[in-house]
Amino acid sequence: MSDSNPLISVAELSERLDDVHLLDVRWQLGRDDGREQYLAGHIPGAVFVDVESDLTRHGEPHEGRHPLPDHDALAAAAQRWGIRQGASVVVYDGAGMLAASRAWWALRRAGLKDVRVLDGGWQAWLAAGGASETGETAVPAGDVVLESPGDRGIIDTSAAGAWTESGVLVDARAAERYRGETEPLDPIAGHIPGARNLPIARLLTDDGRFVSASDIAAAFDDIGADADASVAAYCGSGITAAQLALAGAIIGKDVTVYPGSWSAWSNTPGLPVATGAE
Repeated sequence: MSDSNPLISVAELSERLDDVHLLDVRWQLGRDDGREQYLAGHIPGAVFVDVESDLTRHGEPHEGRHPLPDHDALAAAAQRWGIRQGASVVVYDGAGMLAASRAWWALRRAGLKDVRVLDGGWQAWLAAGGASETGETAVPAGDVVLESPGDRGIIDTSAAGAWTESGVLVDARAAERYRGETEPLDPIAGHIPGARNLPIARLLTDDGRFVSASDIAAAFDDIGADADASVAAYCGSGITAAQLALAGAIIGKDVTVYPGSWSAWSNTPGLPVATGAE
């Protein structure tokens, strides 16, 4: 598989089912039935990945709602999923590639080079008449060795607050949350001062695929995050920020992620909060 394109189409995956390792990462905020959905039907050979237990951990409020998992835990999970050293990995989900983006980003950050996201996910697979199977896919333990990434590709709360001094900090939440008009999940409404808003919905089609690379680039340009800008992204709890990083990868742009995101910022006493469109 090409290392330059982080997405894989349904047509390409259909031709390569025998030589990729599939991960089903179905998850949606406020729902806990991802495994049940997987058991009811998934792409043949796919192994289920639990976002809440495998791709995050329980932390303190100031760490946000979805802190990164410990390296050893992620490394053990990757072997439990059956990933072999040198394998081509494809991840997918059932809701706009959100959870799949977190898996893609976490594995890439830990050194896996050949990881791609199924464009359109499970729904696109079904719409194209793709085969499915039910029940659990049993796989032998893998031998993949993940790197310990340290702070590679991430920033903490302090760095997020200072990022706008030299780069562009992007808030990927819906515009009304950015402006502070509503906040359904976190204790304070608003955004990090100096952050610019690029709702992830602007980068997705109605059927949950990414818009064209040229449209993604134009959206980044519109907020001043052009080719020369250093970009970091945050969202509510760090999941959608990984999706913005995936969008950046589609146009060849590195996007640093603030994993704690607004859930960490708003739970850290004394930090400034901005509201409105700017």
